[in-house]
Formats: sequence, structure tokens, C-alpha cells
Amino acid sequence: MLDSLSLFFHNRDQWSWIYRRIQKHNFIHYNKLCSKKTFIAPSRFRRYNHPTYFSIYIVSLVKDDGIMSTEALALSGNLSPFEQLGYARQIIQIEGRALGQLANRLDSEFCHALKLLHQCRGNVIVTGIGKAGVIGQKIMATLASTGTPSHWLHPAEAVHGDLGRIHRDDVVLILSQSGETEEIVRLLPSLNELGVPILAITSQRTSTLGQAATVTIELGNLQEACALGLAPTTSTTAMLAVGDALALVTSRMRRFGREDFARFHPGGSLGNKLSKVEDHMRPMQHCRLALDDQTVREVLIRVGKPGRRSGATMLVNAQGVLSGIFTDSDLARLFEQRRDKDLDGPIRNVMTPNPLRVQAGSMMTDAVAIMSERKISELPVVDASDKPIGLIDITDVVALLPKEPLPTKSPATKIAPNAEIPLVPLRVVTEGDGEMEA
Repeated sequence: MLDSLSLFFHNRDQWSWIYRRIQKHNFIHYNKLCSKKTFIAPSRFRRYNHPTYFSIYIVSLVKDDGIMSTEALALSGNLSPFEQLGYARQIIQIEGRALGQLANRLDSEFCHALKLLHQCRGNVIVTGIGKAGVIGQKIMATLASTGTPSHWLHPAEAVHGDLGRIHRDDVVLILSQSGETEEIVRLLPSLNELGVPILAITSQRTSTLGQAATVTIELGNLQEACALGLAPTTSTTAMLAVGDALALVTSRMRRFGREDFARFHPGGSLGNKLSKVEDHMRPMQHCRLALDDQTVREVLIRVGKPGRRSGATMLVNAQGVLSGIFTDSDLARLFEQRRDKDLDGPIRNVMTPNPLRVQAGSMMTDAVAIMSERKISELPVVDASDKPIGLIDITDVVALLPKEPLPTKSPATKIAPNAEIPLVPLRVVTEGDGEMEA
């Protein structure tokens, strides 16, 4: 029995060729795989355009009781790698279109929602059930990390005592696609009694949740990307996008800066990038420091330090202000040029005057950017009086330097946007009979 038939093409020429072939042969050579009452109707083609790589053409099959489902290919699980990629791209395309439509749908209600969040003197309490609840937890985390205090409340636990977490100064953000979920609807009378404003993200403003909310952001009718149209996919993507937009616009309204972000992210690689230079510099007890009127030979003899050796000596004037830097490379240059007499002259004559430096309190990302762009290995850290308080050495921060992209080892494995994709042989999937190729 013929279950499904799928055709994949790269361009219109290939489509025209195979369509003429279908009309000419009318699939007579496949009749042995079909029941007597089943046939293929070439007029029942439906076309789905993919904007980047190829077009997908799905042939609907007609039998005595109507048209067979075009979902059969997706549900059969019998997908070639080419078909897997095609189906995946179709899912992403569906969700992408939905986000574009949602962006155009935003109206003054979104601005009212921002006003609620920005003026909130308490916390934003986020709640939702099922997949919407999972998205809600992510939105809560984004709000909290970008300057808007927020907490998660499980709707089932809320009616068993956790409503005590909510205070009059809070704002409750509720996520529900239908707006009719039992656990959510059950909360509404209690929230109304507490007198807290409700911000709802739901599909319809006319739903129970939409009508009860102080402000409703309407998602509209969304087509789920799931082949069955049941699994929350497009709807949860839309909720997440709206939540991100709320969090980030509110954060900008609060003038939330990099320093604030770093305060909330002290750990991990992100924390390292957002940390201050004082967290990474070598303190003065581990740095070489000398007066700029000493001779090179005196500096080399007297400024040795225990522990890890730095490749530079910071030089200061009589007032202790940074005046120059002398590196191992400068010393090597004296030997290479046989300038032995300079070893007994003032080091200010051979130092690098007025070197690059960063002030205490600067972001580590700024210091790393200077070292990367100027190709230097040591960067002095100074206080407000321009006196050295430490030194950043390249060996201590090499992990924070920007990594240049590595060349792809197997470029042939990546499909370029304009690459030719070979025509996949026509494949008929049957029950029990395996596959037949044209």
C-alpha cells in the first residue's frame, strides 16, 4: 500500500523536468505497489518554497476515501539525511515567520507592560504551567540578570501557600498560550484579591486570562511547527521572544550597564570577561619597579622579584608617577645592537616613554582589547594619580584574548547558500515492500 511520496528539488528546471515525467508516465510502473483503488494525481501538487537552499514539493496521494495526509513523511520516521535537513529548515522557517509577524503585532499594550515592569517597586513574579512554565523560568532568569528583580512561582504550589510570596508592590507575569489553563485560571481570583497588577502573555485577549489581566500582550493565532500541530513549539518560541524583549527594553530603561551586568555575573567565563583589572593584575609586591634615573645595569641587579617573573619593569619619576616601561625585548635589542655603553646610562634613555596603561576600576575586556590590538604583553595598571598599582601580564590573561576563527578542515561538508544540490532520486515509501527508486 502506498503511504507517501516526497520529491525534493533544487530549482525550477528540475521541477519542470520531473513534473513532465510524472504527467507522461502517470506512475504506471508503480501500480504494482498500489491497491487498485489508489492512484497518484499529478494535479494535486502542493509547493513549499525554502528561501535559501531548495524548494520542497510534496505530492498528495488520492484514494477512494480522500487525500492522504502530507504529514506521512514526517511521521513515518523513515527520513534520509536530506529530508531531515529539509524538515528541520521548514520548522525553523515556520517559527521565524511567526516571530516576524509577532514583531509587527506589538502595540501600545507592550509599552504599558514596560511601564509596569519599570515602575515595579517589588519583584516580578513569573508563573506558568507546562512548557509555558519552562519558558517563564527562563524569562525570570533573564529579568533578574538584567536588573529587574524577579522570582518564579509554580501555579500549583501557589494555591497551597506560596501565594504568600506575592506582595502588593509586585507584578505578576503569567504565561499561557490558551489563557484557559485550569491551574492559571484558579490563581486569578486570589491575585485580584491581593491587588497586584497582572501582565499576561497569551494568544487571545478575549481569553479568561486576557480579560482578567491588567495588561495583555496578545500573541495571536500561531501555527505550531510540530507536524501534528500539537506540541508547543512556535508558541513557546514567541513567548520567549516577548519575554526577552520585555527584559532587555526594561533593562535599557533602567540604564543597566556592563558594570551592573558584571556585578550579577561574577563566575565562569562571562564573569572573567566582565571583571575588573584589579581581579587579574599582578600586585606591586610581584612586579618590578624602578626609578627612571637609575642605570640599566642597576635596575637589572636590584629589581629582581621572587615567584613568576614578569617580562617588564615599570619605571617611575621622583614623584612615583609612571614614566616608562622597559621590557625584555628592549634589553635584547641593546645586546643585538652591541650598545654596551647604554647599560651604564640612565634607563630613561632606552625605555619606552609614556606607555599604554589602564586605570584601576577599568573592565578587563577593555584591557584585553588594548593588549590584543596593540600586540603588547604587559599593561601597567595605575591609580587616579597615575601611580602604578599593578601589572597585567599576557600569560595571566591569555584565556581571555579574542580567538580568531579557525579554518574549516572539511569545507566540502558545509553547504554554501548557492551550492548545487543534486536531485534526490524519486522515492516511494510503502508498507512492507521497502523502497523503489525511479
